[in-house]
Amino acid sequence: MTFSSQPGTPSVIRRTLVVGAVVSAVGLVLSSSLFPHASQAQQPAAALGIPAAPNAPTLVKGLPDFTELVDRVGPSVVSIRTTQRVTDSDDGSDEADAQMREFFRRFFGTPLPSQPKRAQPGNQPGEERPRGVGSGFILSGDGYVMTNAHVVDGADEVYVHLTDKREFKAKVVGADKRTDVAVLKIEAKGLPAVTVGDVGRLKVGEWVMAIGTPFGLENTVTAGIVSAKARDTGEEIRFIQSDVAVNPGNSGGPLINMRGEVVGINSQILSRSGGFMGISLSIPIDDAVKVAEQLRSGGKVIRGRIGVSIAPVTKEVAESIGLGKPAGALVQGVEAGTPADKAGLEAGDIITKFNGQTIEKAQDLPRLVAGTKPGTRTTLQVFRRGAYKDLSITVAELDAAQQPKAESQAPAKLAADSLGLSLADLTAAQKRDLRLNGGVMVEAATGPAARAGLRQGDVILAVANVQVADTRQFEGMLAKVDKTRPLSVLVRRGEWAQYVVIRPQAR
Repeated sequence: MTFSSQPGTPSVIRRTLVVGAVVSAVGLVLSSSLFPHASQAQQPAAALGIPAAPNAPTLVKGLPDFTELVDRVGPSVVSIRTTQRVTDSDDGSDEADAQMREFFRRFFGTPLPSQPKRAQPGNQPGEERPRGVGSGFILSGDGYVMTNAHVVDGADEVYVHLTDKREFKAKVVGADKRTDVAVLKIEAKGLPAVTVGDVGRLKVGEWVMAIGTPFGLENTVTAGIVSAKARDTGEEIRFIQSDVAVNPGNSGGPLINMRGEVVGINSQILSRSGGFMGISLSIPIDDAVKVAEQLRSGGKVIRGRIGVSIAPVTKEVAESIGLGKPAGALVQGVEAGTPADKAGLEAGDIITKFNGQTIEKAQDLPRLVAGTKPGTRTTLQVFRRGAYKDLSITVAELDAAQQPKAESQAPAKLAADSLGLSLADLTAAQKRDLRLNGGVMVEAATGPAARAGLRQGDVILAVANVQVADTRQFEGMLAKVDKTRPLSVLVRRGEWAQYVVIRPQAR
Protein backbone atom coordinates (compact mmCIF):
# COMPACT_ATOMS: atom_id res chain seq x y z
CA MET A 1 0.00 0.00 0.00
CA THR A 2 1.17 3.53 -0.82
CA PHE A 3 -0.36 6.33 1.22
CA SER A 4 -0.05 8.86 -1.62
CA SER A 5 -2.48 6.92 -3.88
CA GLN A 6 -5.26 6.75 -1.25
CA PRO A 7 -7.73 9.60 -0.96
CA GLY A 8 -7.82 11.18 2.50
CA THR A 9 -4.55 9.71 3.43
CA PRO A 10 -2.92 13.07 4.20
CA SER A 11 -5.56 13.79 6.87
CA VAL A 12 -4.95 10.36 8.39
CA ILE A 13 -1.26 11.11 8.46
CA ARG A 14 -1.90 14.51 10.03
CA ARG A 15 -4.08 12.95 12.71
CA THR A 16 -1.39 10.40 13.41
CA LEU A 17 1.20 13.14 13.74
CA VAL A 18 -1.05 15.19 16.01
CA VAL A 19 -1.80 12.21 18.24
CA GLY A 20 1.89 11.39 18.33
CA ALA A 21 2.72 14.94 19.35
CA VAL A 22 0.12 14.86 22.11
CA VAL A 23 1.40 11.54 23.43
CA SER A 24 4.95 12.88 23.35
CA ALA A 25 3.91 15.99 25.25
CA VAL A 26 2.02 13.93 27.86
CA GLY A 27 5.02 11.63 28.16
CA LEU A 28 7.29 14.61 28.66
CA VAL A 29 5.08 15.97 31.41
CA LEU A 30 4.86 12.59 33.12
CA SER A 31 8.57 11.96 32.86
CA SER A 32 9.36 15.39 34.27
CA SER A 33 6.99 14.81 37.19
CA LEU A 34 7.93 11.21 37.89
CA PHE A 35 11.64 11.58 37.26
CA PRO A 36 12.62 15.09 38.40
CA HIS A 37 16.03 16.61 37.95
CA ALA A 38 18.57 16.43 40.76
CA SER A 39 17.73 19.96 41.90
CA GLN A 40 14.04 19.07 42.05
CA ALA A 41 14.71 15.76 43.84
CA GLN A 42 16.37 17.61 46.70
CA GLN A 43 13.28 19.68 47.46
CA PRO A 44 11.24 16.90 49.15
CA ALA A 45 14.29 15.88 51.20
CA ALA A 46 14.79 19.46 52.35
CA ALA A 47 11.09 19.71 53.20
CA LEU A 48 11.46 16.64 55.42
CA GLY A 49 14.53 18.05 57.08
CA ILE A 50 16.86 15.53 55.45
CA PRO A 51 20.24 17.12 54.67
CA ALA A 52 21.26 16.80 51.04
CA ALA A 53 24.76 15.58 50.24
CA PRO A 54 25.22 15.99 46.48
CA ASN A 55 29.00 15.90 46.76
CA ALA A 56 29.32 12.99 49.24
CA PRO A 57 32.51 10.98 48.57
CA THR A 58 32.32 7.41 47.36
CA LEU A 59 32.86 5.13 50.37
CA VAL A 60 33.80 2.01 48.41
CA LYS A 61 35.98 2.26 45.32
CA GLY A 62 36.45 -0.90 43.30
CA LEU A 63 37.38 -4.35 44.52
CA PRO A 64 40.65 -5.33 46.24
CA ASP A 65 43.49 -7.07 44.45
CA PHE A 66 44.75 -10.04 46.48
CA THR A 67 47.69 -10.96 44.25
CA GLU A 68 50.32 -9.29 46.42
CA LEU A 69 48.89 -10.90 49.54
CA VAL A 70 49.05 -14.34 47.95
CA ASP A 71 52.65 -13.77 46.87
CA ARG A 72 53.64 -12.62 50.34
CA VAL A 73 51.70 -15.03 52.59
CA GLY A 74 51.30 -18.03 50.28
CA PRO A 75 54.77 -19.53 50.99
CA SER A 76 53.97 -19.53 54.73
CA VAL A 77 50.88 -21.71 54.31
CA VAL A 78 51.33 -25.49 54.46
CA SER A 79 49.27 -28.56 53.67
CA ILE A 80 49.01 -31.21 56.36
CA ARG A 81 48.26 -34.85 55.77
CA THR A 82 47.87 -37.44 58.47
CA THR A 83 48.16 -41.21 58.36
CA GLN A 84 47.10 -44.11 60.50
CA ARG A 85 48.69 -47.52 60.79
CA VAL A 86 46.60 -50.40 59.53
CA THR A 87 45.45 -52.97 62.08
CA ASP A 88 43.76 -56.35 61.73
CA SER A 89 40.37 -54.79 62.46
CA ASP A 90 40.90 -51.65 60.38
CA ASP A 91 38.20 -50.53 58.00
CA GLY A 92 40.51 -50.11 55.01
CA SER A 93 39.29 -46.61 54.27
CA ASP A 94 41.10 -44.56 51.65
CA GLU A 95 41.83 -40.83 51.56
CA ALA A 96 38.32 -39.93 50.42
CA ASP A 97 36.90 -41.72 53.46
CA ALA A 98 39.38 -39.84 55.64
CA GLN A 99 38.00 -36.57 54.29
CA MET A 100 34.48 -37.67 55.11
CA ARG A 101 35.51 -38.71 58.62
CA GLU A 102 36.95 -35.26 59.22
CA PHE A 103 33.74 -33.67 57.97
CA PHE A 104 31.43 -35.83 60.10
CA ARG A 105 33.61 -35.49 63.18
CA ARG A 106 34.05 -31.73 62.98
CA PHE A 107 30.77 -30.47 61.64
CA PHE A 108 28.27 -33.02 62.94
CA GLY A 109 30.12 -34.16 66.06
CA THR A 110 29.69 -37.83 65.20
CA PRO A 111 31.98 -40.38 63.58
CA LEU A 112 31.29 -41.60 60.09
CA PRO A 113 29.49 -44.95 60.37
CA SER A 114 31.53 -47.84 59.01
CA GLN A 115 31.80 -51.60 59.20
CA PRO A 116 35.11 -53.01 60.46
CA LYS A 117 37.05 -54.97 57.86
CA ARG A 118 40.17 -57.07 57.81
CA ALA A 119 43.25 -55.44 56.30
CA GLN A 120 43.16 -55.76 52.53
CA PRO A 121 45.94 -57.22 50.34
CA GLY A 122 48.57 -54.55 49.73
CA ASN A 123 47.46 -52.75 52.89
CA GLN A 124 48.91 -54.99 55.57
CA PRO A 125 48.85 -54.45 59.37
CA GLY A 126 51.45 -51.92 60.45
CA GLU A 127 51.46 -50.05 57.15
CA GLU A 128 50.40 -46.41 56.93
CA ARG A 129 47.28 -45.38 55.11
CA PRO A 130 45.89 -41.86 54.46
CA ARG A 131 43.69 -40.61 57.23
CA GLY A 132 42.92 -36.94 56.59
CA VAL A 133 44.15 -33.62 55.25
CA GLY A 134 44.18 -30.11 56.59
CA SER A 135 45.99 -26.82 56.49
CA GLY A 136 48.40 -24.87 58.66
CA PHE A 137 50.88 -22.02 58.63
CA ILE A 138 54.48 -21.45 59.71
CA LEU A 139 54.78 -19.65 63.05
CA SER A 140 58.55 -19.28 63.11
CA GLY A 141 61.47 -19.81 60.77
CA ASP A 142 62.84 -22.67 62.90
CA GLY A 143 59.97 -24.99 62.01
CA TYR A 144 57.00 -24.39 64.34
CA VAL A 145 53.64 -24.76 62.58
CA MET A 146 50.15 -23.93 63.85
CA THR A 147 47.00 -25.82 62.87
CA ASN A 148 43.74 -27.11 64.36
CA ALA A 149 43.78 -29.79 67.04
CA HIS A 150 41.11 -31.77 65.19
CA VAL A 151 43.36 -31.99 62.10
CA VAL A 152 45.96 -34.08 63.96
CA ASP A 153 43.71 -35.75 66.53
CA GLY A 154 44.13 -39.55 66.44
CA ALA A 155 46.83 -39.52 63.77
CA ASP A 156 49.81 -41.89 64.01
CA GLU A 157 51.96 -39.77 61.70
CA VAL A 158 51.69 -36.14 60.58
CA TYR A 159 53.34 -34.76 57.43
CA VAL A 160 53.77 -31.10 56.53
CA HIS A 161 53.99 -30.20 52.84
CA LEU A 162 55.51 -26.81 51.89
CA THR A 163 54.80 -24.76 48.79
CA ASP A 164 58.37 -25.45 47.55
CA LYS A 165 57.36 -29.14 47.28
CA ARG A 166 59.35 -30.28 50.32
CA GLU A 167 57.63 -32.54 52.82
CA PHE A 168 58.59 -33.18 56.45
CA LYS A 169 57.42 -35.58 59.11
CA ALA A 170 56.13 -33.45 61.97
CA LYS A 171 56.11 -33.87 65.72
CA VAL A 172 52.96 -32.80 67.57
CA VAL A 173 54.30 -30.45 70.25
CA GLY A 174 50.88 -30.12 71.81
CA ALA A 175 47.17 -29.99 71.00
CA ASP A 176 44.36 -28.35 72.94
CA LYS A 177 40.93 -29.68 72.07
CA ARG A 178 39.10 -27.01 74.05
CA THR A 179 40.33 -24.23 71.76
CA ASP A 180 41.07 -26.50 68.77
CA VAL A 181 44.67 -25.27 68.52
CA ALA A 182 47.71 -27.48 67.84
CA VAL A 183 51.42 -26.75 67.40
CA LEU A 184 53.68 -28.93 65.22
CA LYS A 185 57.46 -28.96 64.80
CA ILE A 186 59.40 -29.87 61.66
CA GLU A 187 63.18 -30.04 61.34
CA ALA A 188 63.81 -27.15 58.97
CA LYS A 189 65.44 -23.73 59.14
CA GLY A 190 64.94 -20.40 57.40
CA LEU A 191 61.25 -20.95 56.74
CA PRO A 192 58.98 -18.04 55.72
CA ALA A 193 56.97 -17.28 58.87
CA VAL A 194 53.65 -15.40 58.91
CA THR A 195 53.15 -11.99 60.48
CA VAL A 196 50.66 -12.05 63.35
CA GLY A 197 48.06 -9.28 63.20
CA ASP A 198 46.14 -7.32 65.80
CA VAL A 199 42.62 -8.70 66.12
CA GLY A 200 41.60 -5.55 67.98
CA ARG A 201 42.04 -3.56 64.75
CA LEU A 202 39.85 -5.94 62.75
CA LYS A 203 36.53 -4.40 61.67
CA VAL A 204 33.26 -5.89 60.52
CA GLY A 205 33.03 -5.44 56.75
CA GLU A 206 36.80 -5.60 56.29
CA TRP A 207 38.14 -7.76 53.46
CA VAL A 208 39.94 -10.95 54.50
CA MET A 209 41.44 -13.89 52.65
CA ALA A 210 41.99 -17.59 53.36
CA ILE A 211 44.55 -19.98 51.93
CA GLY A 212 44.22 -23.70 52.52
CA THR A 213 43.65 -27.21 51.22
CA PRO A 214 39.89 -27.72 50.84
CA PHE A 215 39.10 -31.29 49.79
CA GLY A 216 42.82 -31.85 49.22
CA LEU A 217 43.20 -28.98 46.72
CA GLU A 218 46.44 -27.38 47.88
CA ASN A 219 47.02 -23.62 48.02
CA THR A 220 43.42 -22.68 47.31
CA VAL A 221 42.74 -18.97 47.80
CA THR A 222 39.30 -17.61 48.77
CA ALA A 223 38.22 -14.18 49.98
CA GLY A 224 35.32 -12.39 51.63
CA ILE A 225 34.53 -9.96 54.42
CA VAL A 226 34.36 -10.13 58.20
CA SER A 227 30.72 -10.76 59.08
CA ALA A 228 31.00 -10.46 62.86
CA LYS A 229 33.57 -10.35 65.65
CA ALA A 230 33.43 -12.20 68.97
CA ARG A 231 30.73 -14.60 67.73
CA ASP A 232 29.66 -16.58 70.79
CA THR A 233 28.89 -20.23 70.08
CA GLY A 234 29.13 -21.41 73.68
CA GLU A 235 32.73 -22.56 73.38
CA GLU A 236 35.68 -21.26 75.37
CA ILE A 237 36.62 -18.70 72.73
CA ARG A 238 34.61 -16.27 70.63
CA PHE A 239 35.07 -16.66 66.88
CA ILE A 240 35.64 -14.33 63.97
CA GLN A 241 32.75 -14.92 61.56
CA SER A 242 33.32 -14.31 57.86
CA ASP A 243 31.81 -15.23 54.50
CA VAL A 244 35.16 -16.48 53.18
CA ALA A 245 34.60 -19.83 51.46
CA VAL A 246 35.93 -22.49 53.86
CA ASN A 247 35.38 -26.22 53.42
CA PRO A 248 36.68 -29.43 55.02
CA GLY A 249 40.43 -29.39 54.49
CA ASN A 250 40.67 -25.63 55.08
CA SER A 251 40.83 -26.40 58.80
CA GLY A 252 43.95 -24.95 60.39
CA GLY A 253 44.72 -22.51 57.60
CA PRO A 254 45.15 -18.77 58.14
CA LEU A 255 42.61 -15.96 57.86
CA ILE A 256 44.57 -13.00 56.49
CA ASN A 257 43.78 -9.27 56.51
CA MET A 258 44.62 -6.79 53.78
CA ARG A 259 47.95 -5.98 55.44
CA GLY A 260 49.10 -9.56 54.94
CA GLU A 261 48.76 -10.40 58.64
CA VAL A 262 47.19 -13.54 60.09
CA VAL A 263 44.19 -12.62 62.24
CA GLY A 264 42.64 -16.05 62.71
CA ILE A 265 42.75 -19.81 62.21
CA ASN A 266 39.96 -21.22 60.05
CA SER A 267 38.27 -23.80 62.24
CA GLN A 268 34.57 -24.40 61.58
CA ILE A 269 31.73 -23.90 59.14
CA LEU A 270 28.00 -23.74 59.77
CA SER A 271 26.37 -25.85 57.11
CA ARG A 272 23.32 -28.00 56.45
CA SER A 273 24.77 -29.64 53.37
CA GLY A 274 28.40 -30.18 54.35
CA GLY A 275 29.59 -27.52 51.92
CA PHE A 276 30.22 -23.81 52.31
CA MET A 277 27.05 -21.82 52.96
CA GLY A 278 28.39 -18.37 53.72
CA ILE A 279 29.28 -18.73 57.41
CA SER A 280 32.84 -19.56 58.44
CA LEU A 281 34.27 -19.36 61.95
CA SER A 282 37.91 -18.62 62.73
CA ILE A 283 39.82 -18.70 66.02
CA PRO A 284 41.17 -15.21 66.81
CA ILE A 285 44.95 -15.31 66.46
CA ASP A 286 45.57 -13.59 69.81
CA ASP A 287 43.75 -16.41 71.64
CA ALA A 288 45.55 -19.00 69.50
CA VAL A 289 48.98 -17.52 70.23
CA LYS A 290 48.35 -17.63 74.00
CA VAL A 291 47.49 -21.31 73.70
CA ALA A 292 50.47 -21.98 71.44
CA GLU A 293 52.85 -20.40 73.93
CA GLN A 294 51.67 -22.77 76.66
CA LEU A 295 51.82 -25.75 74.32
CA ARG A 296 55.40 -24.92 73.33
CA SER A 297 56.53 -24.37 76.92
CA GLY A 298 54.76 -27.25 78.64
CA GLY A 299 52.89 -29.31 76.07
CA LYS A 300 49.50 -28.48 77.61
CA VAL A 301 47.26 -25.58 78.56
CA ILE A 302 46.77 -24.84 82.26
CA ARG A 303 43.37 -23.44 83.16
CA GLY A 304 41.68 -22.23 86.30
CA ARG A 305 38.48 -23.46 87.92
CA ILE A 306 36.35 -22.53 90.91
CA GLY A 307 33.87 -25.44 91.06
CA VAL A 308 30.43 -24.14 90.22
CA SER A 309 27.68 -25.21 87.86
CA ILE A 310 26.03 -22.24 86.20
CA ALA A 311 23.14 -21.26 83.95
CA PRO A 312 22.01 -18.07 82.20
CA VAL A 313 19.90 -15.46 84.01
CA THR A 314 16.61 -15.03 82.18
CA LYS A 315 14.76 -11.73 81.87
CA GLU A 316 11.92 -13.02 84.02
CA VAL A 317 14.25 -14.16 86.80
CA ALA A 318 16.17 -10.86 86.72
CA GLU A 319 12.97 -8.86 87.04
CA SER A 320 11.49 -11.08 89.73
CA ILE A 321 14.53 -10.92 92.04
CA GLY A 322 15.28 -7.23 91.48
CA LEU A 323 18.48 -7.68 89.49
CA GLY A 324 17.31 -5.19 86.88
CA LYS A 325 18.62 -6.80 83.71
CA PRO A 326 19.36 -10.40 82.63
CA ALA A 327 23.10 -10.46 83.26
CA GLY A 328 25.53 -12.57 85.24
CA ALA A 329 25.80 -16.31 85.86
CA LEU A 330 23.27 -18.15 88.00
CA VAL A 331 24.93 -20.60 90.38
CA GLN A 332 23.00 -23.85 90.19
CA GLY A 333 25.37 -25.94 92.26
CA VAL A 334 28.59 -25.70 94.25
CA GLU A 335 31.00 -28.64 94.40
CA ALA A 336 32.08 -29.60 97.90
CA GLY A 337 35.65 -28.71 98.80
CA THR A 338 36.20 -26.46 95.78
CA PRO A 339 37.27 -22.79 95.84
CA ALA A 340 33.63 -21.75 95.37
CA ASP A 341 32.58 -23.81 98.39
CA LYS A 342 35.39 -22.39 100.53
CA ALA A 343 34.56 -18.85 99.41
CA GLY A 344 30.96 -19.23 100.59
CA LEU A 345 29.16 -19.30 97.26
CA GLU A 346 25.62 -20.63 97.47
CA ALA A 347 23.17 -22.11 95.01
CA GLY A 348 20.99 -19.29 93.74
CA ASP A 349 23.74 -16.66 93.82
CA ILE A 350 24.14 -14.55 90.68
CA ILE A 351 27.82 -13.97 89.92
CA THR A 352 27.95 -10.48 88.43
CA LYS A 353 31.71 -9.78 88.46
CA PHE A 354 34.91 -11.83 88.46
CA ASN A 355 38.19 -10.12 89.24
CA GLY A 356 36.52 -6.77 88.60
CA GLN A 357 35.26 -7.76 85.14
CA THR A 358 31.51 -7.67 84.54
CA ILE A 359 29.78 -10.94 83.64
CA GLU A 360 27.34 -10.01 80.88
CA LYS A 361 26.54 -13.60 79.89
CA ALA A 362 26.88 -16.83 81.84
CA GLN A 363 29.50 -18.09 79.40
CA ASP A 364 31.75 -15.14 80.25
CA LEU A 365 32.50 -16.67 83.65
CA PRO A 366 34.18 -19.94 82.57
CA ARG A 367 36.23 -18.02 79.98
CA LEU A 368 37.52 -15.61 82.60
CA VAL A 369 38.14 -18.33 85.17
CA ALA A 370 39.89 -20.59 82.66
CA GLY A 371 42.20 -17.74 81.69
CA THR A 372 43.21 -17.08 85.30
CA LYS A 373 46.42 -18.61 86.60
CA PRO A 374 45.74 -21.26 89.27
CA GLY A 375 46.63 -19.99 92.73
CA THR A 376 45.46 -16.47 91.95
CA ARG A 377 43.44 -14.89 94.75
CA THR A 378 40.70 -12.65 93.42
CA THR A 379 37.22 -11.30 94.18
CA LEU A 380 33.74 -12.38 93.13
CA GLN A 381 30.76 -10.06 93.23
CA VAL A 382 27.46 -11.89 93.73
CA PHE A 383 23.84 -10.81 93.89
CA ARG A 384 22.22 -12.66 96.77
CA ARG A 385 18.68 -12.11 98.00
CA GLY A 386 18.40 -8.56 96.75
CA ALA A 387 21.87 -7.28 97.64
CA TYR A 388 25.39 -7.36 96.24
CA LYS A 389 28.18 -9.06 98.14
CA ASP A 390 31.91 -9.47 97.54
CA LEU A 391 33.59 -12.82 98.16
CA SER A 392 37.29 -13.61 98.13
CA ILE A 393 38.26 -16.74 96.18
CA THR A 394 41.46 -18.57 95.22
CA VAL A 395 41.37 -20.13 91.74
CA ALA A 396 42.33 -23.80 91.50
CA GLU A 397 43.69 -25.72 88.49
CA LEU A 398 41.39 -27.46 86.06
CA ASP A 399 42.52 -31.05 85.60
CA ALA A 400 42.56 -32.44 82.07
CA ALA A 401 39.74 -34.85 82.91
CA GLN A 402 37.53 -32.14 84.39
CA GLN A 403 35.12 -30.04 82.42
CA PRO A 404 33.70 -26.75 83.68
CA LYS A 405 29.95 -27.03 84.04
CA ALA A 406 28.18 -24.18 82.38
CA GLU A 407 25.02 -25.90 81.33
CA SER A 408 22.14 -23.87 80.08
CA GLN A 409 18.83 -25.24 81.19
CA ALA A 410 15.49 -24.13 79.90
CA PRO A 411 13.58 -21.96 82.35
CA ALA A 412 10.95 -23.71 84.39
CA LYS A 413 7.49 -23.96 82.94
CA LEU A 414 5.38 -21.14 84.29
CA ALA A 415 1.69 -20.79 85.12
CA ALA A 416 -0.92 -20.09 87.75
CA ASP A 417 -3.56 -18.55 89.91
CA SER A 418 -2.37 -19.84 93.31
CA LEU A 419 0.65 -21.80 94.54
CA GLY A 420 -0.87 -25.24 95.10
CA LEU A 421 1.92 -26.46 97.40
CA SER A 422 1.99 -28.96 100.27
CA LEU A 423 5.12 -28.42 102.38
CA ALA A 424 7.01 -29.94 105.30
CA ASP A 425 9.93 -28.85 107.44
CA LEU A 426 13.30 -30.46 106.80
CA THR A 427 14.45 -32.94 109.40
CA ALA A 428 17.85 -32.59 111.04
CA ALA A 429 19.07 -35.58 109.04
CA GLN A 430 17.86 -34.07 105.77
CA LYS A 431 19.58 -30.77 106.54
CA ARG A 432 22.80 -32.64 107.29
CA ASP A 433 22.65 -34.75 104.15
CA LEU A 434 21.78 -31.77 101.95
CA ARG A 435 24.22 -29.47 103.76
CA LEU A 436 21.48 -26.89 104.34
CA ASN A 437 20.61 -24.66 107.28
CA GLY A 438 17.00 -24.19 106.26
CA GLY A 439 14.38 -24.64 103.60
CA VAL A 440 11.08 -26.47 103.17
CA MET A 441 10.40 -29.76 101.42
CA VAL A 442 7.73 -30.00 98.72
CA GLU A 443 5.49 -32.97 99.53
CA ALA A 444 3.06 -32.29 96.67
CA ALA A 445 2.67 -29.76 93.89
CA THR A 446 -0.58 -29.10 92.05
CA GLY A 447 -2.09 -26.35 89.96
CA PRO A 448 0.22 -23.42 89.21
CA ALA A 449 3.11 -24.81 91.27
CA ALA A 450 3.07 -28.04 89.28
CA ARG A 451 2.71 -26.13 86.03
CA ALA A 452 5.72 -24.03 87.05
CA GLY A 453 7.77 -27.21 87.31
CA LEU A 454 7.78 -27.84 91.06
CA ARG A 455 7.43 -31.43 92.15
CA GLN A 456 7.61 -33.72 95.15
CA GLY A 457 11.06 -33.80 96.74
CA ASP A 458 12.07 -30.27 95.73
CA VAL A 459 13.45 -28.04 98.47
CA ILE A 460 12.43 -24.38 98.47
CA LEU A 461 15.36 -22.29 99.71
CA ALA A 462 14.08 -18.74 99.22
CA VAL A 463 10.98 -16.82 98.25
CA ALA A 464 11.12 -13.32 96.75
CA ASN A 465 14.84 -13.04 97.59
CA VAL A 466 14.28 -13.94 101.25
CA GLN A 467 15.80 -17.14 102.65
CA VAL A 468 13.29 -19.62 104.02
CA ALA A 469 14.00 -21.34 107.35
CA ASP A 470 10.83 -23.40 107.84
CA THR A 471 7.17 -23.73 106.86
CA ARG A 472 6.04 -21.19 109.43
CA GLN A 473 8.24 -18.50 107.95
CA PHE A 474 7.19 -19.57 104.45
CA GLU A 475 3.49 -19.11 105.32
CA GLY A 476 4.20 -15.72 106.85
CA MET A 477 6.02 -14.56 103.75
CA LEU A 478 3.18 -15.71 101.47
CA ALA A 479 0.74 -13.70 103.52
CA LYS A 480 2.67 -10.52 102.70
CA VAL A 481 3.20 -10.94 98.95
CA ASP A 482 0.82 -9.81 96.22
CA LYS A 483 -0.67 -13.07 94.98
CA THR A 484 -1.63 -11.50 91.65
CA ARG A 485 2.02 -10.88 90.75
CA PRO A 486 4.72 -13.35 89.68
CA LEU A 487 6.59 -14.89 92.56
CA SER A 488 10.23 -16.00 92.33
CA VAL A 489 11.13 -19.16 94.23
CA LEU A 490 14.64 -20.59 94.58
CA VAL A 491 14.35 -24.37 94.36
CA ARG A 492 16.94 -27.08 94.91
CA ARG A 493 16.52 -30.45 93.21
CA GLY A 494 19.26 -32.96 93.91
CA GLU A 495 22.55 -31.09 93.59
CA TRP A 496 21.10 -28.34 91.39
CA ALA A 497 19.38 -25.05 92.24
CA GLN A 498 17.24 -22.98 89.92
CA TYR A 499 14.88 -20.01 90.17
CA VAL A 500 11.26 -20.75 89.33
CA VAL A 501 8.83 -17.93 88.60
CA ILE A 502 5.24 -18.76 89.45
CA ARG A 503 2.73 -16.62 87.58
CA PRO A 504 -0.70 -16.65 89.26
CA GLN A 505 -2.51 -15.27 86.21
CA ALA A 506 -0.48 -16.93 83.47
CA ARG A 507 -2.49 -18.61 80.75
